[in-house]
Amino acid sequence: MNAGSEAPILLVEDSEEDVELIKWAFRKVNILVPMIRCSDGNEALDYLYHREEFSDPSSFPRPSLILLDLDLVSVDGFEVLQEIKKSEDLRMIPIVIWTTFSDAQYVTETMLQGASSYILKPMNINHLLAVVKTLKLYWFDCGILPKTLPDYL
Repeated sequence: MNAGSEAPILLVEDSEEDVELIKWAFRKVNILVPMIRCSDGNEALDYLYHREEFSDPSSFPRPSLILLDLDLVSVDGFEVLQEIKKSEDLRMIPIVIWTTFSDAQYVTETMLQGASSYILKPMNINHLLAVVKTLKLYWFDCGILPKTLPDYL
């Protein structure tokens, strides 16, 4: 696999069950990039802006890709997306929406705000593996992800 960088994937997901399924699927399709998990929008923004317990940038590297659930408590995924895309230092990080929201309005809204892709969470194991294989093929085998930011600016 050509990961393209040591920068991690940031998974912003509040469901423990979904986190375990995603991690399992990533292992099954041999995605070897480290994964950092934030369980809500506030934690994700703290991580990205190196606030609170994430204040040491060398210990908490910028991600090369963000998988973002929209249905989060406190700060939802829409707000996280807006905050990232208005930041000079963060806006180049590709964001893949990973959610159960299937309404076309959500797809349109997130794409207008700068999301790179929109994926509905698969509802069975076979579909999950197929989706994660496709994600791997595009983002890690074909696409080029930023290694670190703001080095690319």
